[in-house]
Amino acid sequence: MGTQDIEVVKKHGGDVKAIIDELNKAFSDEWLAYYQYWIGSQIAEGLMRPDVQKELMEHANEELEHAGKLADRIISLGGVPVIEPKDWYKFTNCGYDAPTNPSTVELLKQNIKGEQCAIEVYKNLATFCHKKDSVTVHLAHSIMRDEVEHEQDLEDLQRDIAYLKK
Repeated sequence: MGTQDIEVVKKHGGDVKAIIDELNKAFSDEWLAYYQYWIGSQIAEGLMRPDVQKELMEHANEELEHAGKLADRIISLGGVPVIEPKDWYKFTNCGYDAPTNPSTVELLKQNIKGEQCAIEVYKNLATFCHKKDSVTVHLAHSIMRDEVEHEQDLEDLQRDIAYLKK
């Protein structure tokens, strides 16, 4: 826990508990996104399967990194990351969209939707912490940049598959 970190947030009018709550929501989202990507990569079938699997695994690993960064920030503010996986569902902003259809086309569509939600989450987190917690704002912008890149990667694969179908 960073005593100075907490004091700076409080000094700038930030509600440390509310920031920790928002960070825990994003933390829960990242764990659910990790699993959604990971399991999708395992079950993928259809056009460009190896490319889609590779991209989904890459994104899964990056979502796991995001969860680690969020956990570090939560702890530095004196909080505790959500410790029970079942509680991820209580806190999530974006939910979990079980990949019940293994089609690469459907998996891409599903994960693009998830990335779009994540982009909104980090945009809102940055706005929520604006002028109150610059460290969390920087973290939110950094993760949002990754999520924007993820959306683009998935949309590129989606276009490639559509081109192959012609």
